Amino acid sequence: MSRRGGRTRRYTKTGGQRRGGRNRNYSRPGTYGARRRSLLPGGKGTPGLLAAVLLLCLCWAIWEPDGDSGSGPLNSGTVFTSGEVWEGEVVSLDEIPEYRGEPYVEINGNRPDFSQEDRNTEAFEAYSSLDSLGRCGTAFANVGQELMPRGERENISQIHPTGWQHVEYDFVDGESLYNRCHLIAHQLTDENANERNLITGTRYMNTEGMLPFEEMVGDYVREEDGHVLYRVTPVFEGSDLVARGVEMEGYSVEDQGESVSFHIFAYNVQPGVEIDYATGDNWLAG
Repeated sequence: MSRRGGRTRRYTKTGGQRRGGRNRNYSRPGTYGARRRSLLPGGKGTPGLLAAVLLLCLCWAIWEPDGDSGSGPLNSGTVFTSGEVWEGEVVSLDEIPEYRGEPYVEINGNRPDFSQEDRNTEAFEAYSSLDSLGRCGTAFANVGQELMPRGERENISQIHPTGWQHVEYDFVDGESLYNRCHLIAHQLTDENANERNLITGTRYMNTEGMLPFEEMVGDYVREEDGHVLYRVTPVFEGSDLVARGVEMEGYSVEDQGESVSFHIFAYNVQPGVEIDYATGDNWLAG
């Protein structure tokens, strides 16, 4: 069944089976290198002795930058920048193999690329400004218990990331092809309707590609009361509105990566569905 005009479209695949379970195998064979420069967190200017009115304006700009109201009061570690969170090279899609049935692939020898300066225990989170097409950039955090949520996740349905469509297939877990995928999961930094942290991602990428690493980070922080450097970068081709996947890096600080250390690319695909990444349009494969 197909409905247009902004309403739900639902598709049925004969003989399709619902996927179940979670992929908890965190190590995959195959290494694909990516040369990168140093990754530099975005800085904040230090105000001088300003008049009270200017200080109030500055506080408001930090609270609600570029009109993004997010989900209300933000964590004390939240940082919004006026540009990119870091200056570096996103992994090239030319260096990523075609999807062949695995939800993610290791890159750079599975070694995260955090600088020595990054490797400290000061919790923070930072989100890039949207680009000229409205697309998200890198999200970067040093995840600790001080950033984690104290309550349930809030409604995020008001956010429509680039390429967003509501389409259903009966063989997709939960039926919806696309999720509003957090770059940094709510369970890690308590971000809700933050448009700089939500992209259009398939259910498969969300649950099979990203979730195992989100849970790895969350479990370590909760159980060991440690900190994990965590960076997620959506990778777009040209002016596409839907990312081809996300580059994910993690590193446990207190034990120098002994518990958590990964660098992977998760594919934004859905088995049985073809996707036009330029627009988000999609159809049954075959």
